Amino acid sequence: MRRNPLGSVLLLVVVALLILRPWDGELSAGDSGPPAADAYVTRVVDGDTVEAQIGDEVEDVRLIGIDTPETVKPEAPVECFGPQASSFTHRVLEEQSVRLVFGAERRDVYGRLLAYAYIDHRFFNAELVRRGLARTLSIPPNTRYSSLFERLEQSAARRGRGLWGAC
Repeated sequence: MRRNPLGSVLLLVVVALLILRPWDGELSAGDSGPPAADAYVTRVVDGDTVEAQIGDEVEDVRLIGIDTPETVKPEAPVECFGPQASSFTHRVLEEQSVRLVFGAERRDVYGRLLAYAYIDHRFFNAELVRRGLARTLSIPPNTRYSSLFERLEQSAARRGRGLWGAC
């Protein structure tokens, strides 16, 4: 009886993927941990910043690659289309379970976690840009989706979506 070598290779690949899945688990404070975590958004600060519970810790999380108009920056005026961006983030993310995928640089200068957010398999950072609720903000080394965000921003601007039609 002859064995199928392709079946053995496929089995080995499946086992390796199950063992090496980097997206399982949660990040604890100070831990270099895995590059992603399931989280629960406890509060939305503004359009691109939330507080999220990850395990037993509540962390400030800044969404990577995007910048929504300001609404809560001390000593700064509320910017054009900021309330709409903040409202959208409140409606979609507040008190919701999300998947946070962390950037190459885990924290910003303010100590906030830097992450891409997914809710129900939707890429939330990209959705903000697509709707014209955020501009791109590319800060190395967290540039994984910069070209996607730039294409979405250009499309939103051409169509006059969100801030592109109002500001």
